[in-house]
Amino acid sequence: MGDSRHQLFRQFTAGQWHGFRKGVEKEGLRADARGFIAQTPHPRALGSTLTHPRITTDYSESLLELITPVCDSTEALLESLWETHHFVHQHLGDEVFWAASMPCELDGDPSIPIAEYGSSNVGQLKHVYRQGLAVRYGRMMQSIAGAHYNLSFPDSFWQQWQQALGDGRSLQDFKSDQYFWLVRNFRRRSWLLMLLFGASPALDASFVDGVSHHLERFDDHTWFGADATSLRMGDLGYHNNAQASLNICFNELKTYTNTLAQAIRTPWPAYEKIGTRDGDRFIQINTSILQIENEYYSAIRPKRTTEREEKPIQALDARGVEYVEVRCLDLDPFSPLGVSAGQLDFLDLFLLDCLLSDSGWIDDDECVHLDDNYKDVVSRGRDQNLNLACRNQPMPLMDAARRLVDGLAPLAEQLDQWQGGDRYRRALAEQADKLTDTGRLPSARVLAAMREEGLGHRDWVMAMSQRHQAAFRSQALAPATQQAYERMTEASLAEQAAIEAAETQSFEDYLAEYLSDR
Repeated sequence: MGDSRHQLFRQFTAGQWHGFRKGVEKEGLRADARGFIAQTPHPRALGSTLTHPRITTDYSESLLELITPVCDSTEALLESLWETHHFVHQHLGDEVFWAASMPCELDGDPSIPIAEYGSSNVGQLKHVYRQGLAVRYGRMMQSIAGAHYNLSFPDSFWQQWQQALGDGRSLQDFKSDQYFWLVRNFRRRSWLLMLLFGASPALDASFVDGVSHHLERFDDHTWFGADATSLRMGDLGYHNNAQASLNICFNELKTYTNTLAQAIRTPWPAYEKIGTRDGDRFIQINTSILQIENEYYSAIRPKRTTEREEKPIQALDARGVEYVEVRCLDLDPFSPLGVSAGQLDFLDLFLLDCLLSDSGWIDDDECVHLDDNYKDVVSRGRDQNLNLACRNQPMPLMDAARRLVDGLAPLAEQLDQWQGGDRYRRALAEQADKLTDTGRLPSARVLAAMREEGLGHRDWVMAMSQRHQAAFRSQALAPATQQAYERMTEASLAEQAAIEAAETQSFEDYLAEYLSDR
């Protein structure tokens, strides 16, 4: 079936291919001049974190999140991301935008301020959700940053693809089915992205102060994993025991939303013991395994844009999958934007091939194997003796990686022929080179650069962050772009003020109503 899908795609013409629709959400900490997490509030010059379309925060008041609009080319995406970075750097004073996924210096949970979104009910809900993450998992884990890549295909493609497959369902149902087809293959292959793009092999000692771990000492202030690709995605990063009990099923839309909804409704004894309040202050939304859908950590999410007051599950059930969000990408500390053109072009190829390749449902046994593969590459991806479980047979990691990368060559050639140029072949060659010379893997490059410059994690990332900032500050935004961002700032502040002024319901009543829909 997979081969026949590739064959059907090869029968398309250049005029039938309208490319990808894509966007990036890029996180990054604000750090002070000493390399310590910023204790200052979100700069007012950057607008309202509740309503600004491009600039917000994630978990912490210090954890910026920059959002691109949906773009139809890598160039347009990177231009948008560059403009937003440039505007942000104008307003950081002597602070820097931390270039790495693993955080700057911390001093325990109290040093990580939880994000504030104003006095409106929706703003308070966002804050209480983050308070819930703090009491459930601690704040340290929430100081980690990454990049999320959102990808979709235009309806013109889906209509032609549906016709090619002879599928008679509604377009909405067909698209959801096909996105989950892609997601299943992504879960089988996501270990490859951790090998090629994992860039967090080291961390500041303050992150693991008092924590048991198996890392090696780099210097007095740095620990590292000798063969690790991404400490961010390992046991020290996004990991927790309650979610280990979950069995979220990615086989189809119905099983996905049903299993997520069940987790939101299922009480967890440890969270029940904490309760939802500390005196009059709300400290978590509920006492279930998940407070809301976004609490579930996964390398990929099927998504649908929500309408006002709508929950993600409700949006998916009502209107189906709109796009997929790849969530496992470390920041590239060598790039001022945290991502690169070659990386995004490779992701386009990778995700398209996930759609076109055979993709049976994942049973429980396969789920265990693919989770093990992912964890092994995260923790030991540069171990030359590492084997993966491929179709229940052991295969050397590098052999499995080359097989996947080499298998993308016909698709890269086809897209380049349709669009002109050699964009996808160059992106593919860039990744293939990493498998020929593992010293080119980002995780290896980070450690090599730290050793070459004689700097630990904190000082090396600080130096990279300062270089990036200097590059942005050495140039000026086009006047029209500058004015557009200033207008976005003012409009977002006015919108938040209007929302707060119109509020008539108490937060307690608002939360009760919110939970009644679950």
